[in-house]
This record gives sequence, C-alpha cells and structure tokens, in this order.
Amino acid sequence: MSKFGIIEDTLFIPLLGRIYASERYPHILYDKSALSLKLQLPLTEQPHQSQYALLASACRAANMDRFVRNFLTRKPDGAIVQLGCGLETAYFRCDNGRTLWYALDLPHVIDFRKELLGEPEREHLIAGDAFSETWIHRIRTELPHTPLLVTAGGLFHYFEETQILRLFRMLAAYGNIDLVFDAVSSTGLLMMQKKYMKQVSHSNVQMFFAVDTAQELAIKTGYRLQVLTEEPFYCHIPRTGLKLSTRLNMKLSDRFSMVKMIHLQF
Repeated sequence: MSKFGIIEDTLFIPLLGRIYASERYPHILYDKSALSLKLQLPLTEQPHQSQYALLASACRAANMDRFVRNFLTRKPDGAIVQLGCGLETAYFRCDNGRTLWYALDLPHVIDFRKELLGEPEREHLIAGDAFSETWIHRIRTELPHTPLLVTAGGLFHYFEETQILRLFRMLAAYGNIDLVFDAVSSTGLLMMQKKYMKQVSHSNVQMFFAVDTAQELAIKTGYRLQVLTEEPFYCHIPRTGLKLSTRLNMKLSDRFSMVKMIHLQF
C-alpha cells in the first residue's frame, strides 16, 4: 500500500465506512461490493474512531446514490461521471442496466481499482486528473449531447477554491451537465481538520475548500449556474439505532449547515 500518497490513501476511509454501515446499519446503506472487499484489504476500525466518523462516508454514499437515482429517473438516457472515484462502488448499487458510467482517478488508483473491482461492461475507467480538460473532452467526443451527472464525493475539500472554480468554468463550457458534491462550511472545515481527520488517522491531510452558500459559489464562477439543491448533509439519513452522540452530532451539523450536499446545473 506504500505506493499511495497521503490524499490517495483516503480512499480506504469511505470503503471502511460503507462496510461498517452495511454490517451494522444497512437501513442507511447496504453495499454488497464493499463487503466483498473486506477480506482483500487491511481495513481495521481504530479504537479512537467514533461511530459518527465511521458513518460519515456511508452517509455521503447514501446521499450520492439518491442524487444518481433521481437523475436517472429524470434523464434515463443520461450518463454518470465519478470524479475521484477511488474504490467507490456506486455502479453496483445504482446502475439501471443501460447507463454508461465513467470513473476517473489518478493512474495508480485506477490500476488498483481495476485489480480489485475489474471494469464492468458499462463503467469505463479513466486514469487522469479531475482538473484537466482531457476527461471531459473525451466524454463529450463520445457522448456529444448526452446529459451528464458529474459526482465528486469527498473530493473538493482538499483543493484550493481557485482550482474548483476553474473546474466549474470548464464544465460550464461543455454544457448539459449536472454536478453533485458534498461541501463543508468555513466552520465545518475547521471542525473536520481539527477533529474528524484525526479520528480517521489523517491529521496531516490539509483541507482548503469551504462553501458557506452555494449561490455565492455559483456567482464566483462568472457563469449563470442554477443551484438545484443545497441541503443539510444528514437530512435524509435515518437515525434509528444510532448512538445518542452520533445523533446529536448529525443534528448539530445540520442545524448549523456545517456539511451539505450541493447540486448545480450547468
């Protein structure tokens, strides 16, 4: 595993969270593919990891699944593009039997993903940089008029706002694209840096990008982007059976909009 860098190594965190939820709280998320990887990887829960920290990634996956399914209901001929896919297994949870999927990540991550999960018939793996125009140019060459849903789960936090805005402007230039991502507020960013990343043993990972309001972010791009959704991160997450501390943390996060889901349309 030493071939992975600091940021790339965080791909094991969401996988562990999906396994944890699948084994204990399948009403939040059940991920058969993640469970199948449990014995293949050195994944262990750390004693200092709270239930809240473990479930955060599973909740993100559950949220993303909801947006993917809604998009495919509205636009059944659309395609799904996952930026920073890591070991995400949304294809196996959400595929409708006809959609084209594209999964993008850095070359060594894609190689590792292919080794573990293979390359399904309709999920195309792309090795590259999410902030490069290469991937969107390729997809638009193959699918010039197809509606696209681009997802970025747990990705943008680690990059500067200037990079994110440059990516948004690039997507706007290609058009007919929906973008769904999770974001933290300025307060949420401080909390994640000080508490959450330490709990998942990545206190040395720097986080930069925060969104206080989606509309302000859209305006910064200089394009007329439509904000379709800006909602608290846990508002659709069932909390039955969770520890009191976890429920309180979720309530606090939503009350002060520390973490949110954002859906933009280009």
